[in-house]
Amino acid sequence: MVALSFLIPLGLLLSTQVHSQATQSAQQRAAVLAPVLAVSTDPAAVRQVVAGLDASDRLCVHLPDGTVIGVGHASERQLSVAAADRESAGRDVPGGWDYLQPVLLGGDRVAVVEAFVPEEELVRGVATGWTVMSVLAALLVAGSVLVADRLGSRVVRSSRGLSQAANALGAGDLDVRVEPAGPRELHEAGSAFNAMAERIVQLLDNERELIADLSHRLRTPLTALHLADEQVGDVPGAERMTTAIRQLESEVDSIIRTARTRPARHLSGQDGASEARPARRDDGGCEVSAVVRQRVRFWSVLAAQQDRECVFTATGVPTPVALSADELGAVVDSLVGNVFRHTARGTALRVSVLPAARGACLVVEDDGDGIPDPGLALSRGASTGGSTGLGLDIARRAASSTGGELRILRGAAGGARVEVELGRATVQDHRAADAGRPGRGRWRWRRPTGG
Repeated sequence: MVALSFLIPLGLLLSTQVHSQATQSAQQRAAVLAPVLAVSTDPAAVRQVVAGLDASDRLCVHLPDGTVIGVGHASERQLSVAAADRESAGRDVPGGWDYLQPVLLGGDRVAVVEAFVPEEELVRGVATGWTVMSVLAALLVAGSVLVADRLGSRVVRSSRGLSQAANALGAGDLDVRVEPAGPRELHEAGSAFNAMAERIVQLLDNERELIADLSHRLRTPLTALHLADEQVGDVPGAERMTTAIRQLESEVDSIIRTARTRPARHLSGQDGASEARPARRDDGGCEVSAVVRQRVRFWSVLAAQQDRECVFTATGVPTPVALSADELGAVVDSLVGNVFRHTARGTALRVSVLPAARGACLVVEDDGDGIPDPGLALSRGASTGGSTGLGLDIARRAASSTGGELRILRGAAGGARVEVELGRATVQDHRAADAGRPGRGRWRWRRPTGG
């Protein structure tokens, strides 16, 4: 439309310009004869002047006595009207355009000069001009279409890719991503889609981890039931209770394995929960010594039933850490539960809370065989000997959430020594801190030998 809006007016202007130039040239030639006729009407002289001005017989002079010099194209009536009106006039005639110019002579006589312009002269160069402008317009249109197609294809390709990725994500493909491209708006939309997909993956993985961790915490009461079942002996119904406990434990393990089927992915771009750092909690935390003391009391009963020496040592310095009481209790249960599950009956264990540079250090040490591969033990989901592989990972992630770390060492008696360094709480919750101010002490539980 833009090309046509320029092409049509330019073509009409070209035609008008060519026609105007041709008629003006004819008028100029006719005007040159007026002074000649005013001086002399001798046919020989006039013929000589006409031949000098135009050798193509386009000029014609009609003298008052009826003599015609040149080739005329006007009718007698047109010549009579021009002589009577004594006004110049131009009109279209068959084969071209004719111009009549009266010349007043002495004695009230009138001669008429006729200038003829053939049709080809009136349109000379118009066809070429139209052709050139049409070609230019076609090139401009073709170039515009090509540029528009390229621009449009970028938009369409980016939109189609974003649409396909959204459909794939909706269908459950959590690994689908788009390459941001196209205009700025679509580029931003692609980046937002990738961020959304990563966030969805992170939320789903966090849910899986939460399910696995909560399921793992069920192993603590299951361990207690299992140990209590061993003390029951051969009373009626004991076999059914043992079968039920084992079945329940199998179901819990199945839930844990199902929950960790997909490796966790995080916004940092690293795969696997072993490299994840949970967000630090600033909810006031808890008094680490009081919480650990409470959980050790629970396990001490089971330790006494298995002839295990269980020793707890606490620091006398208040040690509020950036971890809730439930989370810290889960850490203690995971570490102590591992001792009960992976060491023989009668194996001693020691739990202590020590001051540390960052806050406090929870230490769980046993007299068993130790952990042969600490690196594998810290890998989430790595299991050996029937373990679900989450116990140490729960403790490691809890330590990381407070800015601390977990270390696996060799104990003094050759067993495993697990140190969980916990960061100090940034905002103290006075209710948690005042729940108990443990003094320095050393507790020891041992089942009486005569029992």
